[in-house]
Amino acid sequence: MLASGTTRMLRRAATAAASAALLVGVVAAVPAQAAKPGEPANFHPERDFAGSTVAAHEGRGDTARTASALAALAVTQTKGMDVSSYQGNVAWSTAYANGGRFAYVKATEGTSYTNAYFAQQYNGSYNAGMIRGAYHFALPNVSSGATQAAYFVAHGGGWSKDGKTLPPALDIEYNPYGATCYGLSQAGMVSWIRDFSNTVHTKTGRYPTIYTTTDWWTTCTGNNSSFGATNPLWIARYSSSVGTLPAGWSYQTIWQYADAGTLPGDQNYFNGALDRVQALANG
Repeated sequence: MLASGTTRMLRRAATAAASAALLVGVVAAVPAQAAKPGEPANFHPERDFAGSTVAAHEGRGDTARTASALAALAVTQTKGMDVSSYQGNVAWSTAYANGGRFAYVKATEGTSYTNAYFAQQYNGSYNAGMIRGAYHFALPNVSSGATQAAYFVAHGGGWSKDGKTLPPALDIEYNPYGATCYGLSQAGMVSWIRDFSNTVHTKTGRYPTIYTTTDWWTTCTGNNSSFGATNPLWIARYSSSVGTLPAGWSYQTIWQYADAGTLPGDQNYFNGALDRVQALANG
């Protein structure tokens, strides 16, 4: 009996061990952090920021020539920057000492990501004396414009008339995960952007600044001209001139002219003196 009982115990132990081994195999096969519904399988928001796709699609020009061209402009240009979690904690007092007077800070992407450094960057730039605002990296194939706008406003994309807060901004550029236009038709993209813009306006009282490139805008919206009357333009072009602007805008409000320079993050010029930056902040 003892031998028979011992045999049964050994069999049970072996079966339990085999089941445990199978379970371990199943757990090991599950990704450590699966993408949430609607998100790309290779979701990498820490690597996405205003302009992260621009150089690969449009190249870089001579930034030295850009500086000399800007110096010759009749309209005073105000230096600024945009940052994301890619920059980590920013030395804002140093950036201010180097001439930075405004900043846009990435707040969100899609409907699940928030910048872990947002508070340091958004509040830090403000405390250093800069005029700052928040931006959202759009993923139009993940959810509606209204859904992403609501998420953005709830996680840093608000606005207050304090003279130091720029209108919220929409970063709409080449898809870092696949098809350039996120699988949307030109009419569908225009509708998505309008949905986002109107929702931000309803929730904050401001139409968002639109960050884009002329090439992307032409390709993915059909060069739609309907936003120029309401939304400030933040154009990206890494060259010695701003070039042709998207339809509907006769001038750019901000020009992102380089993705590296004396200031942290991307290098920008506001098309006007500091009092014009303040005017945009006040609405």
